[in-house]
Amino acid sequence: MTKTYKTICKKISELSDENRVQIVDLYLRYYMGSASTKVEDDLNSKSEIILLEYDGHVVGFTTLEFFEREWHSSSIKVVFSGDTIVDREHWGQQSLTFACISRMGVYKRQHPDIPVYWFLIVKGHRTYKYMPVFVKSFFPHWSYESNRLKELAEFLAIDKYGDYYNAETGVLEFPSSYGHLKDEYAHPGLNEKNKAAVRYFLEKNPNYLNGHELVCLCELDEANLKPLALRVFQKKLYME
Repeated sequence: MTKTYKTICKKISELSDENRVQIVDLYLRYYMGSASTKVEDDLNSKSEIILLEYDGHVVGFTTLEFFEREWHSSSIKVVFSGDTIVDREHWGQQSLTFACISRMGVYKRQHPDIPVYWFLIVKGHRTYKYMPVFVKSFFPHWSYESNRLKELAEFLAIDKYGDYYNAETGVLEFPSSYGHLKDEYAHPGLNEKNKAAVRYFLEKNPNYLNGHELVCLCELDEANLKPLALRVFQKKLYME
């Protein structure tokens, strides 16, 4: 039988004890500056999780939190991305990323008349690289600045993290790490260093190895998505 990837979206409250053990184990294999209790606490603060399974085992996950805020006297919806981890043996697959984009598309269709934004804090260059691949306009970008997105990103960062947000750098500067990639997984390869997105991330967040996180934002609107992301956004590519 051919082994295939499966993505399953679950409410955090629906996770089994076995799932939780696998999630904590996977996180601590790749991240320093944390502990099982911290991972559990962070997990419980989120709304949903998308599990990546291969041959019946959890080999990756990404967490999501959905919330609403008032912005300039109007309601907005926010999809906040938490931790995303894929076991190294499964780097290169896109099933988890596509499932995440698909889930955000479903959420947008549930709220067609309200602006929806993707808010994420980025621990490493690999995550930041997804922004220019999937969306046309986002903050921060190395060649232009959107004052509208910048203002909203700062509002959301301060709302969620308070004084940890440094408005001058656009980075969350925690006094001690909330979790950062182990050294052997954190550095870009020689071919990656030539990419504009990677160079920019390293310039904007030089202390990412110490747990600092770059605040990023884009609008989840079909007009702002590049062709591949748009096709994925319009489909449901995960199980429940």
